Amino acid sequence: MKDKIQIALLSVIAVALVVLAIGQFSGDKGSSSSIVAAGPGKLVANDPAKPADPTFDPLTNTTPPVDNTPKTTINFANYEHDFGNVKQDSENTYVFKFTNTGSEPLIIETANGSCGCTVPNYPKAPVPPGATADIEVVYKPGKQENAQTKTVTVIANTEPKETTLRIKANVQKVG
Repeated sequence: MKDKIQIALLSVIAVALVVLAIGQFSGDKGSSSSIVAAGPGKLVANDPAKPADPTFDPLTNTTPPVDNTPKTTINFANYEHDFGNVKQDSENTYVFKFTNTGSEPLIIETANGSCGCTVPNYPKAPVPPGATADIEVVYKPGKQENAQTKTVTVIANTEPKETTLRIKANVQKVG
């Protein structure tokens, strides 16, 4: 009996997927017979008077938030720094200098290191157009060894939204 229920459920899912695929690839988006996903396990007829939202994600039943923050541009003097040879358990600091090259204030939402050994410190206040500022990155390799490459991802009101900075080091074992 369980097998029959499982087969019936799989059949219903397969039919729903076929209907969705046909509606997705037929190019007939305005047809009143088009069916769209309205959430987990729900299918509804598409409203032909309302155009489909290309940012809508039927898997999560959400549309991403709109970012209306004015965009600017950023330019770093260097996007990469090589510390060369460093010792384990040392503290290594490099300052990435940048300029807001756009016409709007630069707002850094966050700057994240690729691991706990790479810690960035960035300006929390808006950086005016034409102004320069710094992102200080402290790299503490701990017990890491040999060639290491770490990144800092800067998220700001720029296009693209993310800028990646890179540090490298050859970590030498102590003792």
